[in-house]
Amino acid sequence: MARTEPVGDWTSDFDVLDEEYVRDPFPRWDELRLACPIARTDRRGRAWLPTTYADVTALAKDVEHFSSSNTTVIDSGDDDRAILTYGLPPITSDPPLHTWTRRLLLPWFSHARVATYEPMTRALCGSLLDAHLEAGRADAAADYAQQIPVRVIGAILGIPEELADTFTGWVRDVLEFADDTERVERGMFGIGYYLWDRINERRGDEGGDGEDLLTFLLHAEVEDGPVDDMVILGMAILTMIAGIDTTWSAIGSSLWHLATHDDDRERLVADPGLMDTAVEELLRAYAPVTMARAVTEDIEFGGCPMRQGDKVLMNFPAANRDPSVFDRADEVLLDRQENRHVAFGSGIHRCAGSNLARMELRVALEEWLRRAPVFHLDGGAEVVWAGGQVRGPRQLQVVFR
Repeated sequence: MARTEPVGDWTSDFDVLDEEYVRDPFPRWDELRLACPIARTDRRGRAWLPTTYADVTALAKDVEHFSSSNTTVIDSGDDDRAILTYGLPPITSDPPLHTWTRRLLLPWFSHARVATYEPMTRALCGSLLDAHLEAGRADAAADYAQQIPVRVIGAILGIPEELADTFTGWVRDVLEFADDTERVERGMFGIGYYLWDRINERRGDEGGDGEDLLTFLLHAEVEDGPVDDMVILGMAILTMIAGIDTTWSAIGSSLWHLATHDDDRERLVADPGLMDTAVEELLRAYAPVTMARAVTEDIEFGGCPMRQGDKVLMNFPAANRDPSVFDRADEVLLDRQENRHVAFGSGIHRCAGSNLARMELRVALEEWLRRAPVFHLDGGAEVVWAGGQVRGPRQLQVVFR
């Protein structure tokens, strides 16, 4: 990712791609909540950064003044997603398109459906880790966390497992290198053209229920008849993009935490019954995703004069660290009982795949701790973080002992 000019005043010139911010944004959020709860910048266009739980959730629920027409935190110039007639519904759509496209997706990520994906996910996690145990070390990000969501989402969409690395590369191009127009274009066109070819191949498949999500959508009926092919394409691209880097980042951040906090790791190993609350707490503490909203008309919010066309960065990770809502907000409490986190967003755009993400994170941690209950960071290797739209470790060398 290209280097950017240093930030002088974070209240009026913030930069979510600042290298130190990407590595450790938490102190900066604490400072902004006290000095300027909604920071502003004119870098890459005029944008606002709320840092409190109250502001983030209020903005998320006001779909009239803050549209989801462009959810990209960093625009790469010409928005290649504009070639998609309907964007990436439901996440980039406002009602009514948002409403019925989300309704089509939800059954594929229900508790019952997600339970059918768990055996495959568990076997995958075990095999990935087993391949590195004998060597005594692994990259917990690239060798493990990165490999899980792409294969699970691939199975849902009906994509061959051997293309996992290709799709991971394309998704990274789109989300991690948003300031590199060439890479974003490569990723979007790679994903889009591949899925468009699969849509055309399956158009004649018999059976309205479909064995995968693409086939299901091709046979789905809405009030006006079949779903438009461009809507199907946008929904398929969204499922791929939203389901890979986000969950991979959550798994990687959680493993980073356990590798650097022996007490928490030992406690989870000794008491596996804590896993469900631990998953929620790790999601709160290391929420990976920031989304954007477009201001639809000139409006004052929280004392800030926002103009039509401005962006508001929905800083869900900062909201989850707000001490006015969470006791000991900057600590990870594996048995935290009151945990109204917004790691999956808030309002009508709350993540439709949250059940799947929770399952993947839980199973990934369970299988890792079962096979490698003792592990630490490799002291000689750098931990590399990505940030912007999705924050998480991309290089995380650990040793087993």
